[in-house]
Amino acid sequence: MPASLLAPALSPAALRRLKALVWLLALLPLARLVWLGAHDGFGANPLEFVTRSTGTWALVLLCVTLAITPLRHWSGAHWLVRLRRLLGLFAFFYACLHMLLWFVVDQGLDPSAMLADVIKRPFITAGFTAFALMAILAVTSPHAVVRRLGGRRWQMLHRLVYVVAVLAILHYWWHKAGKNDFGEVTIYAAVVAVLLGARMVRAWRRRMQTAKPAGKAQDGAGDSTGGEAVRMMPADRGTSSSDA
Repeated sequence: MPASLLAPALSPAALRRLKALVWLLALLPLARLVWLGAHDGFGANPLEFVTRSTGTWALVLLCVTLAITPLRHWSGAHWLVRLRRLLGLFAFFYACLHMLLWFVVDQGLDPSAMLADVIKRPFITAGFTAFALMAILAVTSPHAVVRRLGGRRWQMLHRLVYVVAVLAILHYWWHKAGKNDFGEVTIYAAVVAVLLGARMVRAWRRRMQTAKPAGKAQDGAGDSTGGEAVRMMPADRGTSSSDA
């Protein structure tokens, strides 16, 4: 176990204060957009500015959510898990704003135009699929749903968050491909790759640790059988000699 760099547990009061801080920090990007909107700070293309901002913050919060589990294992701060659901829901909140701008302003609330855009443009396809999966994860996040699904099935379902992350990167990458501007999206892609890699390494180590006791048990059984055979051989020989 790694040495705890942070407190492994927090008191309920401390956890409430921390969640309040998360609420405050997660709403700052929205407050900034409201402020800029009230002071004509969106620039020459307000729709592009707000759409890009909400999409970026959805991706940032998604990355922070994915980082919770590796950080918990590394630091020993188990209370971090208590923030994961809240951060994930804020990521979905900004994804909803991002999607709403596209559906209302860009597509004019026209479902047929939206469907045509999803089919026609790959980066829209990736983004729409990521949003649909995020919606499933958000709907199934309450504790009552966890109990109804069962912990194992719920965990398997919520591994879709990694699919969401990959689709979000593809959405961003294809969007930037038209402008040949990959600087920022490359950073996010690297972050997601590191987080996915950390999970894969941990899963591999866990599998190896699970396999080792089984292998030792089999080796022990083999040694025990071999020992019994060695002890019985002289007796068999003795019996054979006396019978002869």
